[in-house]
This record gives sequence, C-alpha cells and structure tokens, in this order.
Amino acid sequence: MPESSGGREVRRAQGAREEGSPAGRAQGARGVRGVRGVKSASRTVALLELLAARGDRPARLDELAEELDVPRSSMYQLLQTLIDCGWVRSDTTGSLYGIGIRALFTGTSYLDSDPHVRLVRPYLDQASDALGETIHLARLDGPDVVYLATRESHEYLRTISRVGRRIPAHAGALGKALLAERPDAELPLPDGPLPALTENTHTTRTTLLTDLAEVRARGYSIDREETVPGIAGFGFALRYDSPATDAISCSIPVARLSETHESRVIAVMRETRTKIENALPSTSGAPDWR
Repeated sequence: MPESSGGREVRRAQGAREEGSPAGRAQGARGVRGVRGVKSASRTVALLELLAARGDRPARLDELAEELDVPRSSMYQLLQTLIDCGWVRSDTTGSLYGIGIRALFTGTSYLDSDPHVRLVRPYLDQASDALGETIHLARLDGPDVVYLATRESHEYLRTISRVGRRIPAHAGALGKALLAERPDAELPLPDGPLPALTENTHTTRTTLLTDLAEVRARGYSIDREETVPGIAGFGFALRYDSPATDAISCSIPVARLSETHESRVIAVMRETRTKIENALPSTSGAPDWR
C-alpha cells in the first residue's frame, strides 16, 4: 500500500530525531531512505547548522569538536576548508568561528526560487497595510516551523530579521495551524515533554491535542503569549498542499489587542488566506520538492 504524505512526514520527523543531535549527523547516521550517509558530508552539514544556530555567539575549536564528537585535528582541517570556501569565517586571532557569507547566498536562493514564497509576499504586504501589524509566512520542517517571510508592523519594529529562524511547531500560531492539518497520530513532535518558550507554551501532548481540536473546529490557531511574552498571534494554514506545509500569521502586542481589533485581524487574515489559495497558479511540471 502506498505510504500517505502524512506517514512520510512522520517518518522524516522520526529520522530527524534519531539524527537530531549535531553529533548524530556528524557521525553520518543512516538516512530515512535507508541509504548510508556520507560521513564527511554529514559532518560538514552538522558543523554549518551548529554555527548557524549559535547566531551572534562565535564558537571555539574545542567547543565545536566536543559538540560534534569530532577529533580536534579533523575539526580544524574542516574549518580551514570551509573558511577558504567562504562558508565559515574566523576572527583576527583565528580562535573564534562563525557562519560565513556564502550561507547567505544559499538561503536567499532557496527563498527566491520557491514559487509559493514569491506568490505570498504581495499578500503579506496587503495584510500588513490593512492591519498595521506584523505578518509572517512560515513552513513546517519536521517538529519546527521556519520563517520564510515577514512584514513588520510600523508600530512594533524588530532589529533582527526572523527569516530563516525556527521555533518549535507546538509553540505558536504558525505551527499549531499546520499541526492541526494532520491527524493526532501523525504529528511530527519530539518525544517526551515539549520544550517551553514561555510559561504559556504547551508542554504536554494532552493540552496541545485539546488546543489542536479547537483549531480544527474554528479554522485558525491562536497563540496567547506562547512564543513571546506580551505577543499574541493568529495562524492560518495555506491549503495549496495536502497536508498544508505553509501558514501565515498575524502577531500583535497584547496591550493593543481589543476584541474589535481581534475580530478584524481574523477577518483580514481569513480573506488573505483565501486570496492566496485562489491565486496559486498551476504547478503542472514543477518539481515536487517534498
């Protein structure tokens, strides 16, 4: 019997958990398709992901070698190779390492080549202009969601872009909107307690599943300070894929979230979702990247 898309997704999430630690990826764990990973490639990817996840916190050689369970000499050689290629950078002393500028090229290429991101961007602008609030587009990636585009509110500006950053899917409006598109038995969630971002984040499957049932009933998700203290969110899955992999949301400081404004946000975001889904051109002949 052919495997359902939901089943494939859970299998990918399970494989990600098995290889989820940087050390697991660095050791070339067996991929979910049963093909043995190339150890050097796995190690390189794990190193780049680790440096990217550290953000503005550069790492020392010993830290990287220990975190990835790689011999110090091997880690040094890999770092020097990646520095020469522009994927890693070091400070003037040569003792601190961070992600390099070539990673930016890869990230922007992903966004620029994705037809759904190109389609959605103008509608994010329209929704942000109509509401005066921050609007996001994100994609489910295993147990997380990754921000693909953001239009910031003129009232609440962030100094750091969200694009490319990831948060646990259970911990916000975007992720919950996408999780609700899947059967409870096929949710790509980590094992054990769910990590908390705030005191309002779901930390058990029981409370999360209750919330997801309400999301399915009403047609959109609500985040009451579950991702960031003081911020509420409303998420809407984009059903041009089945199950949906992309979602849009509106984030609002709770200090100015009146009942009237909340009703308007829901109406505008619901209309925006409909416009996006209706505007999606035929993808006949286009690659199915998933």
